Amino acid sequence: MKGWSEKEFTKAVLNEATRFGWSLSYHPLPATVAKGKIITPYQGNGKGFPDLILLKSTCGIVAELKVGNNKPTPEQQKWLEAFRALGFIAEVWYPRDWDRIVSLLSGGRASSLAVRI
Repeated sequence: MKGWSEKEFTKAVLNEATRFGWSLSYHPLPATVAKGKIITPYQGNGKGFPDLILLKSTCGIVAELKVGNNKPTPEQQKWLEAFRALGFIAEVWYPRDWDRIVSLLSGGRASSLAVRI
């Protein structure tokens, strides 16, 4: 888990979500434009929209995924707060949070499982 890229971390989380029966998942993929600049296109006031939305039955998780020492932006925090107000579990996740992530996704049925990337 140490040294994961955000892409590897995202894939691992999505794999575990699928494994534990999260029926719907959403992760926007960034688009590359000229000169190597990477953007995620959106309309409206979507700046900072979370990296991951997971839905299962009557439960929803929204996560902003970070690696290294990266911190969420004020816009990302605003989105997480809005989702929390609607009853979602809304958190910032780092690879170091793996045990908590697996516990949430498994409904507390698993503590630490092998990572499948």
